[in-house]
This record gives sequence, structure tokens and C-alpha cells, in this order.
Amino acid sequence: MTRRRRAINHSGAPPFAGASLGSLLLWLEATPARAAGFLEDLAIDPQIVSFAFSGGLAIFAAALVATHVRERAAWRRREAALRLEFDDARAQLGRAKTFLASEPQIFVAWTAPDAEPEIHSSSLIMTGAVAAPRRILSFAAWLAPKDAQALESAVDRLRKSGESFRLALAGVAGRYFDADGRAVGGSVVLRIREVSGDRLELIGLRERYASAQSELSGLRAMLQALPAPFWIRNEAGELVFVNDAYAQAVEAKNPEDALARKLELLDQSARSAAEQARAKNSVWRERVNAVVAGERHRLDVTQASAAGAAAAIAIDRHEVETVRADLEQQMQSHVRTLDQLPTAVASFDRTRRLIYSNDAYAKLWQLDPRFLEQRPTDGQILDRLRAEQRVPVESDYRAWKERLFEVYRSPEPIRHTWHLPDGRIIDVVAHPNPKGGVTYLYDDATKAYDLQTRFNALARMQSETLETLHEGVAVFGSDGRLKFSNPAFAHLWRLDPAELTQRPRFDALAARCRALHATEETWAALQGFVTGLNELREGFTRRIERSDGVVLDCTAQSLLDGAALLTFVDVSADVNVERALTDRNKALLAAEKLRNDFIHHVSYELRSPLNNINGFVHLLGEDSTGPLNPRQREYLGYVNKSSAALLAIVDDILDLATIDEDALELEISEVDVEATMRAAIEGVQDRLAENSIDVQIVALDDVGTFRGDAKRVRQILFNLLSNAIGFSRPGQTVTLAVLRREAEIVFKVTDRGRGISPEILERIFDRFESHTAGSRHRGVGLGLSIVRALMELHGGRVLIDSAPGEGTTVTCIFPAHAAHEEARLLAASAGGAE
Repeated sequence: MTRRRRAINHSGAPPFAGASLGSLLLWLEATPARAAGFLEDLAIDPQIVSFAFSGGLAIFAAALVATHVRERAAWRRREAALRLEFDDARAQLGRAKTFLASEPQIFVAWTAPDAEPEIHSSSLIMTGAVAAPRRILSFAAWLAPKDAQALESAVDRLRKSGESFRLALAGVAGRYFDADGRAVGGSVVLRIREVSGDRLELIGLRERYASAQSELSGLRAMLQALPAPFWIRNEAGELVFVNDAYAQAVEAKNPEDALARKLELLDQSARSAAEQARAKNSVWRERVNAVVAGERHRLDVTQASAAGAAAAIAIDRHEVETVRADLEQQMQSHVRTLDQLPTAVASFDRTRRLIYSNDAYAKLWQLDPRFLEQRPTDGQILDRLRAEQRVPVESDYRAWKERLFEVYRSPEPIRHTWHLPDGRIIDVVAHPNPKGGVTYLYDDATKAYDLQTRFNALARMQSETLETLHEGVAVFGSDGRLKFSNPAFAHLWRLDPAELTQRPRFDALAARCRALHATEETWAALQGFVTGLNELREGFTRRIERSDGVVLDCTAQSLLDGAALLTFVDVSADVNVERALTDRNKALLAAEKLRNDFIHHVSYELRSPLNNINGFVHLLGEDSTGPLNPRQREYLGYVNKSSAALLAIVDDILDLATIDEDALELEISEVDVEATMRAAIEGVQDRLAENSIDVQIVALDDVGTFRGDAKRVRQILFNLLSNAIGFSRPGQTVTLAVLRREAEIVFKVTDRGRGISPEILERIFDRFESHTAGSRHRGVGLGLSIVRALMELHGGRVLIDSAPGEGTTVTCIFPAHAAHEEARLLAASAGGAE
């Protein structure tokens, strides 16, 4: 039994677990054999099973009937609701069709990407080119190409990405459409609506609006550019527009600033009158006084009103009056100027009557001013002049006068030359004016023609003069061709005169002349000067040494009209003399150098023996070398003085030689003026005692110091004191004075000796110039030369003032800071450092 149940379970037993009664009954009915076997296995009575099965079917049928009744009631209620919804949708569809037919429009709907579009259109838009609904999607058939392409691209984007759009389209038949595409739920809808009437009206309005805006912008730009102040007021009388001229008149930064600050140009009384006119919508014109840019001007104001608003413009009469006054003044000035001109001027109007003539006109033709005041005609004046024989003598006077009057009909000026019976030549220029009149200008050209004749004669004379010159002359034009040359030019350069008459170019002449002078630099400079285009050419002089020994001085000068003048002078003889003088000068300079070298060498060679002599003299004077008798001591003193004098001369010569070689350098330091003066006096004490001469020092307390070489300053004062002592008589006094004057230190050495004559005074500073003038002074004439040289090194100067019998004063002026010498020393030290 157990095995059978297991087999049944494995052979498809009914699913009891979780199975419903209905499913069980169905299984029993479908498989009766299996069910019988199954019941037999379960040991159940088949009748019981049949009874149970019948009861189950009854229960199932009852449940099914109850369910059907409930479902049918629900279906009826749903049907009633759907019928109501259908009726409402039909009503909405009717209203939608009504709305769709109310204006020409088309609806195209795509419910799926691959579905055919649903097209709904009104009867109005289907007329004309779009007759079939399917042709609506052929946009190119009823739209302009550009709009058709735009609509097709927009529809593609709408279907692919749901991008909404709205386009204004133009049809090929002059109709206009408005296309609106958008996504609605899962569908996309395109609405095309005809807006021809509205669009045409809108286009017209836009065009009129654009035209009005353009005109308004142009009007505003014109008003803004007006030189006269312009403004507009609204219905409330407030400023709503002003131009730049108005802003400048009220001294505002710009029109916006003037409006923001509500700046008024007119005063209160003028504004009140203008306000009354604006209230009446009438035109207001008045000349008023106003302050324009800080100045009071007179303005002509015009205001026009309409619909409560007003526009006004102010014309500045000040400028007009000023221009009128200036014009009147200029006219008067022109009249006065014309009256002063030597050219005769006469103006006639279109009726050929005289309207103006200057004084020169009356004087030229000797006409009575009262006759001219009657305003005669042009013909009457000519007839009067012909009667007085003051016009050219013509065989047919009437035809000649008619030819003159052709200028009244000519657009261009006409010139004439009149040869008068009295020998005068008159140049006549007739200028027609735009008003039909004529202005005559009469110039007495008698002197001009005479001057021209004289000029021609002078030109011929100059040409003949140039022909006879020994200097070669050549004139080249601005084109580089020879315009003139004299025979001397051809002779100097050995050129053929016949060839020069052909006016050759400069380069051709230069090629022939290179045989005598082959330096390319010379010919390049001359060619650049002759053929150069620079109008500001500067002349130059160049020496040309030719291969045949001839030396020429070439001078290039620019002439008028771009011409060039070349002159060649034979200076061979002068050059030879100059060379001889140069060689001689070189020889003299060499001899002078040899002399200076010899003196310098000899001076050095003499200095050593003199030092030895002085040393031995000093030793002989010492007690250690043994006693000397009085005569020996006297002789020893003579030797000492002579050697000292000789040593001083040698030192002076050495100093001059050093100065000549520019090798003397100053040792700049602070120079104590008073100490230097005492040191110089100490050096001449023996001479003062020997000649019984006193020295007086005159120095101010604040003289102080200055920068210089103390040794050389002491040497200068020593030499000046030595000269003063030598030219003074016993018992006299020599004065050494010093003072500070602004940026200078001044030394003065004064003696009361014999003085110096003017002819000697001119050479007093020359070397080896010694003039004793009967005094006891003896010297080689180097002291003052050294003084002047040392003063120049200090950047100072030396002056001498003397007269025979009145003594001599020598003045040495030092710069207080010795700036010149310091600069030289600094430069020298910098050069040495480099």
C-alpha cells in the first residue's frame, strides 16, 4: 500500500496541497481513469465522491451566477459613465472643430515616431496652392525656400528631441503663416495658422514705426548737431530734450546733466511769455538777452507749440553781429588796402556800371573823381580815354571794344597788354565775378619791361665776364646736364669746347676728367651734389690734386631751381709756396724742440755742480773746516750769492721747460693766504736788507684760504716781490696786498719805482725780455713768464698796470675754488686709472 502511494505520487497525483475545490473538480472531470484509480487507492466510495462532486458543482454554479450579476451591474454603470464621457468628448470635438474652423489653420499630429501624421485643417487655408492635406507637409510647395527649410529643420528637431518652436513663415503667393510646434504627452503637434491680414497690417505698422524711428533718430541727430541751442518741453512745461549747444550755453557737462539739473537758458520773464504761448498752442518769437557760457548775448528765440508740448531754438545774434561787424571792418580794410595799392582796380556790375574804383585807378587814367562818382559805364570810360588818347591806337576801335567786353560773357579771366601812345605799357587783367560783373586790374608794367631789358643786358654782360675769367666755371641743371661753362673750364680739364655745347651729363664729363684725377671719392661727392634731389644742399670746397701736378680748388654752390655751380681755381703756385712754408715751419718746430731739449738737458747738468758748489761753500763757512780770514769769507759770500742766483735761473728754466711740455702738475691743497705771503717775504729778506727797502702787507681778516698749489703761489709772489725790489730805490716801500672778491682771491704787488713804458709793457710777459730801465735790477727775463704760466695753470689771470715815473702794480687773480685745475686733475687721475 505504501509502495503504491509512492508510485501514485510519482505518476501525477492531484495537487491537494494548496489546491482549491474548483481545481480538484476540474482534475477529476478531465482524467476520470486516473480519478477512479486515485479514489480506489484512497479506499473511498465512488458514490460519495459523485455526490460530493455534484454538490460542488451546484455551489460553483451559484457562486458563478452571483459573480456574473455583480459584474453585469458594474458593467452597466461603466457603460453609462463611458457614454457620458463619449458625449462630452463629442461635444468637445465639435467645439474644437468650431474653433479650428474659426480661422485658417492646420493641425498636424504625430502620435508615434513611425506613425502616419494626422492632419486637420480648416477650409480657409486649403484654398490656393495648398489644396490637398497631404501636400501641407511638402513645405517647399507653398512656402518660400528659406522658410520651408527652416520649418522642416524645426519639425525634425521637434519629432526627434521634442524641441518646441515658433516661426513666422512667408508663402509663395504672398500669404503669411505662423507655425507653432510642441510636444503634447507622447505626441508632437504642429499648428500652422494663416496670419496674412494681421501680418500685413503688422508689417505695415513696423515699417511705419521703423520709418518714424529713423526719421526721429535723424531729427534728433540733426538737432543734437545744431550749433544753436534747441530744447523741447512736455505738457507740464518741463525740459525733456536739449542739444549739446544748449548744454554748452548753460555750462553743463552734457545734455543729460542739463536735464538733471533743470538748467534754464532764458530768464523768468522770457520763460513766462513762452509758457503763455505754449498754453495757447501758438508760435512765440522774441529777441531776448541771455547769459550764454558766462557772457551776455542777444538771442532770437522761436518756439512752436503743438498738443501742449513745445520746441524752441535760439539763434545767437551776438555771433552774427560780430561777424557782420568783422565783415564790415574787413570790407573797409580791403577798400583802404586797395586804395593804397599801386595797382589800379575798377569793378563793374552786370549792367557794366562802375561800382568801385581805387585812387590808383583815377591817377593812372587821370580821371576826375566827380566823373567817377556818377557811376559811368565801362564803354563811357573807354570812350573818354580814347578821346584823351590814353588807350591803344586801334584801326577798328568799335571791334576792339567789343572784344574787351567779351569778358562779361566769359567764365575765365582775360589778359591784355596795352601799349599807350605816351609810351607806357599797361598789363590788364579782367576777372568776371559770379554776379555777372567784371573787376579790372591795371598794372603799369613800363618799369618791369625796362627792368627785364636791363636784366637781359646784365645777363649778357655777366656771360661775357664769365667767358673771360681765368677760373673754370660750370653750371649744371637739376637734370644733371651742363647748362653753361666758360673756356677756362674746358682749358683746365682739357675738354673739347664743341663737345660742351652738346650739354653732356655730369657723369660723362666726370668719366673724361678721371684721366687727370682718379680719386672716386671726389667725383662721387660732386655727382651727389649735382644730381641730388635735396633742395637744402650745402656747398663745400674740395682740393683736387691731379696726376699732372696741377692743384685745383673746387667750390660747389647750389643755385635756384635745383641748379649747381662748380668753380675750379688753379692754386698750384700757392700750394707750392704753402708747402715750402710748411716744411720751413716744421724745421723751425724741430729746431725749437731741439733747443728746448738742449736747455732742459743743460739745466739738469748744471744743477748738480751748482748743488755741489753750494754744499762746499756751506761747508767752508762752518767752523769745523777751519778758520777763514775776512777776505776769504767775503769771497765765499760772493760765491754763495752767485751760485744761488745761478741755481734760481736754472730752476726757472726747468720750470718753463716742464710747462712747455705740459708736464707740470699742481699739488692742490688748502692755501693759507697770510702764511704764504709771509713765506714769500721771508725768501726776499736778504734783498730787502741789502737794498734798504720795506715791505708792507695789507690783508683783511676774513681772507682765509683757497684751493691751489701753495708752493707755486709762494713762487709767484716771490718773483713779483723780487721784480718790485729790483725796480725800487733804497728807502721805498713795496706793498703786498690781498683781498677776497666774490669767488676770487686777488693779490697785488705795488712798487714806487721808475715804472714801465707802454711799448715795453706789451712784451713784459715774453721770455728773456729784461728791461732794467736804469735800475739796479738784473735778470734774464723769466720771472714774469713763469708767473703768467703758473697763473694759467691755476685757472687765473695776471694783470699789470704801470706808467713811467709812477711805479708798477701787478695783480694776480686766483679762482677761490680753483675749479678749473681740480677738474683737470680729476680728469687726469681718471685717465690714469683707465
